Amino acid sequence: MAQKLFFPVIETERLTIKPLVTDDADSLLKIFSDPEVMRYWHTAPWATVQDSLEFINDSHDSMQRQESLVLGVYLKSTGELAGKCMLFSYDKESKRAEIGFGLGRSCWGKGYVNEAGEALIQYGFNSLGLRRIEAEIDPDNQSSAKALENLGFSQEGLLRQRWEVNGVVSDSAMYGRLIRDHPA
Repeated sequence: MAQKLFFPVIETERLTIKPLVTDDADSLLKIFSDPEVMRYWHTAPWATVQDSLEFINDSHDSMQRQESLVLGVYLKSTGELAGKCMLFSYDKESKRAEIGFGLGRSCWGKGYVNEAGEALIQYGFNSLGLRRIEAEIDPDNQSSAKALENLGFSQEGLLRQRWEVNGVVSDSAMYGRLIRDHPA
């Protein structure tokens, strides 16, 4: 039972959220090699399909160890991989995890982050027993800030000069949502 907990299939009105498979490697590469998609991430854009395969394998290993959930976000209408969503840095004793998302540009502005996000948040609270979910974003990423606020997160702090990627230093805005908080 506990093992299945980390390999869920979550259905929403327009999306299926489930573990990534190796057949997703090309679609993942297309999404995460896009510099605009990766603009605010603390890693460089992916370069090869091997990057995708390693990500899928590492994700499955982490889920096997019950350390994270790394799930693909698929459009029900076409079966297309829209992106990924994650609960990671899972701390069972403290009942908290960090949430993250990445969607391909063709899926931006359609409400998929809110739909997948709330489903994943509810899964974290109701199935994993989380009390707190955190998010860390680049403060310049206004789209992510708005999405988090729409999901009921509050900005809790700023970590100055937290990341350096390709010589660019950036801060991190920290957000949190408790189980007792409600989306806006």
